[in-house]
Amino acid sequence: MLEPISVSLESLNMATLAPMLIAICGALIILIIDLFKDGLHKSLYVMLTLLVLLIDLGATLGLGVNQRGFFDLILIDGISIISQALILLASMLFIPLALTSKRFHEYSYPEYFALFLFMIAGYQFMVSSDNLILIFVGLETASLSLYTLIAMHNRSNSYEAAVKYFTMGALAAGFFVMGSAMVYAATGSLELYKIAEVMQSRMDEAGVMVLLISSGIMLLIAFAFKMSLFPFHTWGPDAYEGASAPLAGYMSIVPKVAAMVVAMRIFGLYIDIGIEEIRTAILLLSVLTMTLANMMALVQLDVKRMLAYSSISHAGFVMAAIALDTTKANSGVFLYYMLFLFTNLGAFSMLWISRHKNNKFHNRFDHPYEKFAGLIKVMPLGAVVMALFMLSLAGVPPFSVFWGKIYIMSSAVDAGYVWLAIVMGLNSAISAYYYLKLIVYMFLKEPADNDGTIYYNINKPLMTIIGIAVFVTVTSILYIQPLLQYITYMVSASGY
Repeated sequence: MLEPISVSLESLNMATLAPMLIAICGALIILIIDLFKDGLHKSLYVMLTLLVLLIDLGATLGLGVNQRGFFDLILIDGISIISQALILLASMLFIPLALTSKRFHEYSYPEYFALFLFMIAGYQFMVSSDNLILIFVGLETASLSLYTLIAMHNRSNSYEAAVKYFTMGALAAGFFVMGSAMVYAATGSLELYKIAEVMQSRMDEAGVMVLLISSGIMLLIAFAFKMSLFPFHTWGPDAYEGASAPLAGYMSIVPKVAAMVVAMRIFGLYIDIGIEEIRTAILLLSVLTMTLANMMALVQLDVKRMLAYSSISHAGFVMAAIALDTTKANSGVFLYYMLFLFTNLGAFSMLWISRHKNNKFHNRFDHPYEKFAGLIKVMPLGAVVMALFMLSLAGVPPFSVFWGKIYIMSSAVDAGYVWLAIVMGLNSAISAYYYLKLIVYMFLKEPADNDGTIYYNINKPLMTIIGIAVFVTVTSILYIQPLLQYITYMVSASGY
């Protein structure tokens, strides 16, 4: 007769699950409130979501570094804590934008906020585990929620964007599962720390080596889809165009942060044991991504699509740091996205300052360059703020994104990849052209004729979020050193 297995709560270390459980419980509470009392004002759900995110952030920052929980499936290390904090911070910056306008009816649905919290929980599971099954569960939970959030914008191109994103996401999931299956076939494990030990001991076996390289390529393709790297980027600009402007800004940051953390864990393992083919493949993908995305951004007629290609280029820039696999480069990933978060979300939010009922300037696009012509005469402060965001994205000192770019470039030089730093510098120079193009339209062109169909959406929530983004973008030189020290400490504590 089999003896019953007893599991103590202490050994499960349920505190490591607390951040994810808080987000899930918050989503369920919102659904239950709506079940008993429908038709409540969306401000209640916005405040409730913010409260849940704040409690979640407190629970995350209260965790100790380097501990495991829930049958060793959850790993709480420095990278897990800092990436969860970054995801929650971006979410807290995004959610108040739901109060900015009555025209966006998706914010009136409680389901929107519940799905948003389920998505957050999925991303938290992704970054807080080194088990390939739990990473996959977190990835799909977050992705399915995000597809629905895009479709809830309730426009024809929103449905198109959601379906394209879903199709590409399903394909990426297939590659991830196949790559994980190959890893399991080669090592007999799905935990990354155990996989590393087995890989090291079986490196000399030819069949195992072929399986490992094949699995690495499969997983790289999966993450290239998720991070919209070339040539798997095709869904990106369309999904950004179909989503509301702030959600597009949010999509350019949080899903990529979660995917970057998982990529850091998985591909760092391959590079550490000396499989240089994976490093070469990542470097090739990142260089192609940042270069070709910049070329595509140059010819865009719509500001939102330009920012979409810009975000793809930035993802390629950061992906190069993962190929370097040094503590400095991995710290650079988090520094970059912490600074990029405020600037890019601010830039996408600025697209909301002017709305028009019909596509007045272009048959297809909502935000063509012509719409921003002469903005300095119509809305001087708006033009200055958008110009600051563009200069920051271009990497002009002393604005925030410059420090992220220069730190990753210096980590490439320190790792012996001088050619990579030169490519990064050249791409930053190319990107300056299309960022400056918008500034030229705003400051040097004559304003577009306004027949009353264009109106300006300025209210307190939007002004507050954009104000915070401007403050962080402009004053980055004051806090960059302590922020970098904290990030480096947390990454070093994780053994990366």
